[in-house]
Amino acid sequence: MMTYKINRLVFIFFIIFVFACKQTQTVSPTDPNIEVVIEDFESASKTSYAVGNSNGNLGSWTLDDALVGTTDNDRKKGGRSIRIKDEGSLTSNFSLNIQKVTIEHALYGTDDATNWELWTSADNGRNWKKQGQTIRTTSTSLQATSFSISPAANVQIEIRKTTGGRLNIDNITFEKIKATGNTAAGRDDNIGLGNPSGATSSLSNADNYLMFKAQYTLSYNRSKGTANWVSWHLNKDWKGSAVRQDDFRSDPTLPAGWYAVSPNDYTNTGFDRGHICPSDDRDASAEDNSATFFMTNMLPQAPQNNRQTWRLLEEYGRTLVEQGNEVYVIAGGYGKGGSGSRGGVTETIADGKVVVPNRVWKVLLVLTNGGDDLNRITTSTRVIAVDMPNTEAAATKKWHEYRVSVRDVEAKTGFDFFSKLPTAVQNTIESRVDNVKID
Repeated sequence: MMTYKINRLVFIFFIIFVFACKQTQTVSPTDPNIEVVIEDFESASKTSYAVGNSNGNLGSWTLDDALVGTTDNDRKKGGRSIRIKDEGSLTSNFSLNIQKVTIEHALYGTDDATNWELWTSADNGRNWKKQGQTIRTTSTSLQATSFSISPAANVQIEIRKTTGGRLNIDNITFEKIKATGNTAAGRDDNIGLGNPSGATSSLSNADNYLMFKAQYTLSYNRSKGTANWVSWHLNKDWKGSAVRQDDFRSDPTLPAGWYAVSPNDYTNTGFDRGHICPSDDRDASAEDNSATFFMTNMLPQAPQNNRQTWRLLEEYGRTLVEQGNEVYVIAGGYGKGGSGSRGGVTETIADGKVVVPNRVWKVLLVLTNGGDDLNRITTSTRVIAVDMPNTEAAATKKWHEYRVSVRDVEAKTGFDFFSKLPTAVQNTIESRVDNVKID
């Protein structure tokens, strides 16, 4: 009888152990389609509760009634965690294609129990959806709560505190869907080949300020009122039949206190509100298309340049996609002083708040559709670089007559393109000028 009882207890403990392992396992190690990434906030810094951005290891976060806590009363696994008070929030300024999020949370100090919720947005923050139930945190030790995102989606996340005492948030674990092997590329990282200017989301870096959107990534220049560059990935998964939204508007994600350029700042200036990431590159949904109409994605562009030469270059990029390719694109302007429909040279508009670039440029890296892109790029990979004057007269030539090498664009802008590639590959593909015959 005693042996029977012992064996029965062993069996019960074994079942409990197996169940616990299944509950805590975040991802099957044999699943090649899942990548686990963790935001630990160890690189973040923000000392006040005032709304503002801070840069974590995965990207930029907006903290509202929240700061980066480093005290003994902040519950954390490393040296830092997020502390949220009142009805504050923590919002990612980037999107990830995820199926699950696990968040570690605890009470700050000896504060009362608190309630919070996880929300997600698939349209750059215009609409939000609550995930799961409201969570009640009662412990001063970090506890993990998981949320399934079903179906998996490319989303931003927002943690919203609703009631109670102060809340610490530490490691946030994302189960991220990735493309593997020779599968379709999917919506790859818009900055997957590197950060050309080393932009960061630090408020002290106002003229090289990194901004993540689901549809593209950019470096914003506060002094110029335009982006230094915009980077995006283009393939069939970004294409669809959504109509052009034409909802030009100021970008609400700029830091508080910064001048937000408005559509009216371009009115009667002789320059178009020239898209950097084109509207037609993002028409899979109305939300994707609408995101291209933020003024942070515009630069003052000579109308004939924008509507003729530049437009045909944009169309060529989409033609490459129709032919079975995916394209990594980076574009922007440099210099000061363009010539628009009013003639002469104009250096600034909007009472000096927006600089008119002297030149506009674009760099495109072309791959056949597939996964594991970084490892597929070789010294034979096609790269197209274009540098053209921001003038009405630019339209007297075809876009491919403005082809240069990537190194030429780097010399003019000071940027470092394709920095994630091996040096030998960079040296080869950046030094040659594309010479493919264009009709």
